[in-house]
Amino acid sequence: MSYLVLARKYRPRNFTEMVGQEHVVQALTNALVQQRLHHAYLFTGTRGVGKTTVSRILAKSLNCQGADGQGGITSEPCGVCQACRDIDAGRFVDYTELDAASNRGVDEVQSLLEQAVYKPVQGRFKVFMIDEVHMLTNTAFNAMLKTLEEPPEYLKFVLATTDPQKVPVTVLSRCLQFNLRPMAPETIFEHLTQVLAAEQLSAEPLALRLLARAARGSMRDALSLTDQAIAFGNGLVQEAGVRQMLGSVDRSHVLHMIRALTDGDGAAVVNQVNALRLQGVSAAATLEDMAMLLQRMAVMQMVPSMAQDGDDPDTQGLADLAQAMPAEETQLLYSLCLHGRTELGLAPDEYSALTMVLLRLLAFKPQAGSAEKKSPLTSPRATPEPTPAAAPVVADPQPKPAPQATPPSEVTPPVVATIAAPIAAPMARPVPSAPPAEPVIGHAQAEPTLSEPPPWEDWPDTTDYADVQPIHTHEEHAAVPELRPAAPALRVLPVREAPSGRADVPTLAAPPAVQATPEGDVWLEVVQGLMAQEAITALVRELALQSQLLARDADHWQLRVERETLNHPASRERLQAALLTAGHGDVKLGIEIGPVTDSPAKRLAVKAAEKMVAAQELIQNDPLVQAMVRDFGAKIVPGSIQII
Repeated sequence: MSYLVLARKYRPRNFTEMVGQEHVVQALTNALVQQRLHHAYLFTGTRGVGKTTVSRILAKSLNCQGADGQGGITSEPCGVCQACRDIDAGRFVDYTELDAASNRGVDEVQSLLEQAVYKPVQGRFKVFMIDEVHMLTNTAFNAMLKTLEEPPEYLKFVLATTDPQKVPVTVLSRCLQFNLRPMAPETIFEHLTQVLAAEQLSAEPLALRLLARAARGSMRDALSLTDQAIAFGNGLVQEAGVRQMLGSVDRSHVLHMIRALTDGDGAAVVNQVNALRLQGVSAAATLEDMAMLLQRMAVMQMVPSMAQDGDDPDTQGLADLAQAMPAEETQLLYSLCLHGRTELGLAPDEYSALTMVLLRLLAFKPQAGSAEKKSPLTSPRATPEPTPAAAPVVADPQPKPAPQATPPSEVTPPVVATIAAPIAAPMARPVPSAPPAEPVIGHAQAEPTLSEPPPWEDWPDTTDYADVQPIHTHEEHAAVPELRPAAPALRVLPVREAPSGRADVPTLAAPPAVQATPEGDVWLEVVQGLMAQEAITALVRELALQSQLLARDADHWQLRVERETLNHPASRERLQAALLTAGHGDVKLGIEIGPVTDSPAKRLAVKAAEKMVAAQELIQNDPLVQAMVRDFGAKIVPGSIQII
C-alpha cells in the first residue's frame, strides 16, 4: 500500500476535528442545528488553513444519511454512510469541485451552471465548490451572478479564495463570508504532538516548535514539514536535525550574540557572525530569530508575568538578558533586526550586511556617562533658578522706563501673571532681563520675591473684578489725553506653567543685516519695477535680487554677488536686455564676487520679518487670545501665523 502523507491522512472528517477555526465551526454548527442555511458561502484565508476541508465537511453535513440511512441534516456527519464515504473519496456525484485557477473562463462556468437545472441524484443537495474563485474572469463572474443570487433550493454554492480583494463586490454581497485565520504556533504545536503520538513517533518539543513557527500559520505546511523532518531524521524528529533541515539558527548563537551586543563587545559579534557563515546559516533566519527573542525580552521588561514559558529552556537566559539590556536598547535592536532583513538583498554579501546591522547598534549605543553629560538636571544652563512670586501691586500713573535688553537665552520665564497680563514679546526681539516685571493694568509692576508661589489649588479666588481696568489698544491709548487714576491693588492669579513661559509662540530667525546705501535704494526700485513688469524670471531674477549695486554711470553699472553660480554670462545679458527694455539705457553690467551687505533680497527679507513681528504682536495682544491662553492653557501653533 502506498504511503499517505500526513496532511491527507489527518485531514479533519468532521467539525470536532477542526483546530484553530473555532469561530467558523461554531457559526456553521449553529446554522446546521437550526436549519438556517444560506445558499452561498465564501471561505477566505491563507493556504493550508482548512478552506477545502470545511467545504467537504459542510457537504457531508448537508447530505449525511446516518448510519441507519434515516438521518437528516446534521452538524455531526456520521462518516460511515454512502454519501459521507463518497465525499471523502472524491467521487460523490452531487458534490462538484471546480479549480478556478485552471478553469477560469466563461465556458467552464457555464458548463457548471448547466448542471444546476437537474436535481440531486444521490444526495439531498447539490454542492458546487469553486476553489480560488478570484481567478475567474469578469465575464465568468457575470455569467454566474444570477444563479448565485437565486439558485434552486437544492443547490448550495461554496467559494474559496486566498485573495478576497479580487472578488467583485457583486459576488461578495451574495455570499455568507467566513475568514479562516492563520493558526497560532501553539495550536500547530499541539496538533503536531497529537499526530506524532498517533504515528507512534518520538519528537523533541523544541523541534516541533521550530516546525510550528516555520509553518507560518498553515497546518498543511506544518504537516508537510513534519513529513520532511521524519524522513530527514530517519523516523526521529530532533531539534538539531530540524534546525539543519530548515536552515535555522542555533538559539545559543543568537543568545551569545545578544549578550555581546549588551556588553558592547564588537569582536564577539563579528566572531559569532563568522561562525554562522561557516555553518551556512541564513542571515535572514538569524535576524528573524533575534527579533523573536528580542520581542520576548521586551515583554519581560514591561510585563514580566506574561513572558514565562516553562517548556522553553531559554526562558531563564532571556530573563537575564532582559535585566542586563536597557529597554530602549532592546527596542532599538528589535527595529534594526526588522529593517535589516530588507537590506540583506542590497548588500553584495548577506553576512557582511548582517555584521553591519548588528554593529549599527554599537554605533548608536550610548557611552557610559553620556546620559549624565546630556541630562538637563546636571546642565548648568538648565539649573532651576528661584521663581519670582507675584505680590500685591499698586498702579503707577507714570510708565516705567524699559529695562536694558538681554539675550533671550538668559531670561527666566515667569511662573505667575496678572489677570490681564499680555503675552510676552516675540523671542526674536530683545526681552527684559530676568526676572521681568509682570505687566498689569495701568502700567503697574509687581515686586518680585524669592518665595515659591503656592499651588494652584491653594490660591483663593478673592479678586474683585469690578476694579480691573480694561486693556486699551495702542490707538485707544493715543486717543486718551491722560492716563486713568491708579487702580486699587490687584491680587494676581497663577496661570499654567509652560516650559518657555509663553504660549509656544513661533520664534523668528533674525533677518540678515542690511547696510543701506543710496545705490541700494536705486537698485531696489529698479528690481521691483522689473519684477512688477515680469521682465525678469528664474535665474535672472535671482541675480538681480541677490546682487548689490556698487556704482553706476551713464553706460556702466557695477554689481557684486556672493555666489559664483549667479555670475553667468547668459543671465547677465538677459538682465542687461531687461534694463534696456525698461528704459534704463544701454548699460553694461560688471559683476564681481564678494560680500553683499545691501541687496534687494536682504531688504525684502527685513520687511517680511517686520511684518511677521507685527502680525505676531497683533495676535498676542488680542484680548480673546490672551483669555484663551490664560484660562485654558491654549498655545499658538508655530508656523500658523501667515502674512497674506
